[in-house]
Amino acid sequence: MNISDVVNITNGELIGTPKIQSINSATVYPSKVELGDLFFSSNQEDIDNALSNGAYAIIFDDDNIVRKDKEIAWIKVSDVKLASMKLIRYVLLKKEIDIYLLNPHEISFLKMVAVDKRNITILSGDWRKTFEQIVNSNDLLFVGDDEELLTTIKPNISKLELQKDYQLISDTLFKCSFKIDGYVYQNYDIVPFHMKYLARVLHFLDANHMRYELEKIRYTKHFVPVFIDNQLRIQSSSKSEKVVIFIDNLKDIYDANEYIFYRLKWIRSIILTPKKTKIDLDKNPVWFDDINDVHQKLKLLTYNYAFVYNLDKSILPSLQQEYDLFNQ
Repeated sequence: MNISDVVNITNGELIGTPKIQSINSATVYPSKVELGDLFFSSNQEDIDNALSNGAYAIIFDDDNIVRKDKEIAWIKVSDVKLASMKLIRYVLLKKEIDIYLLNPHEISFLKMVAVDKRNITILSGDWRKTFEQIVNSNDLLFVGDDEELLTTIKPNISKLELQKDYQLISDTLFKCSFKIDGYVYQNYDIVPFHMKYLARVLHFLDANHMRYELEKIRYTKHFVPVFIDNQLRIQSSSKSEKVVIFIDNLKDIYDANEYIFYRLKWIRSIILTPKKTKIDLDKNPVWFDDINDVHQKLKLLTYNYAFVYNLDKSILPSLQQEYDLFNQ
């Protein structure tokens, strides 16, 4: 790529009159710089390392950077990250790359059921890693769930809007039986209001001719039910009437409470959240200070279902852990 093209794409200013007229590739990591590359950074040490590795051009946004090599191209921009996003946008158009914004639930199901992921790249939430994934690969299909980052790269980014047809045969809050493509899948560990996310992922995989296995379905990390006894030890579902549901997003809390309101009126549920968390429900959350406070509240309060926001099941003792402690 010509230096003049790089300047135009990044809306930069070429400093001086370099002897270098073109670059071979681009990177944001000094360790990956090879002879003839373009390097993005405003860190003096990283820039010096990139120069030692053979960088032909530097894109920077800090006036204090010492330009030690006057023969290479120095391109001043208003913001290095934004300039890198502009180069990514150019690469997307040039290579006719498809990129999709999925929500975190859809990403979880995609990772879960897709059999062959070699034809698709799941983008990192780190802009530097995303830069490398897109600019320095031959892949043509990308997905990610960082909305701020991906809409910076492509403002009119595509989302999953269509879904595969399915029939929900029976469901509880923690199990679903459903029918897809003439096959019945009985008592799978999936939340009923997560079926729409799965159906959108399946349509996406079908459209891109990618195989998947529905037998791999399990709870996502966003909604994890754990059956417990009165001492908070993990039990099998047949031995307990108490369930702690660990949730990392408020949308699932709202959907679960709506499900309970219409389908499980006899269930007594509580919501435990860190202090100052705002919940858009008629019921008030129970605020907690720390993990010990969560333990105390789970032991003392009356409930069938306890929704715990922004913690995971590692806070609970298991029966094996209790046995090991007893025998020490």
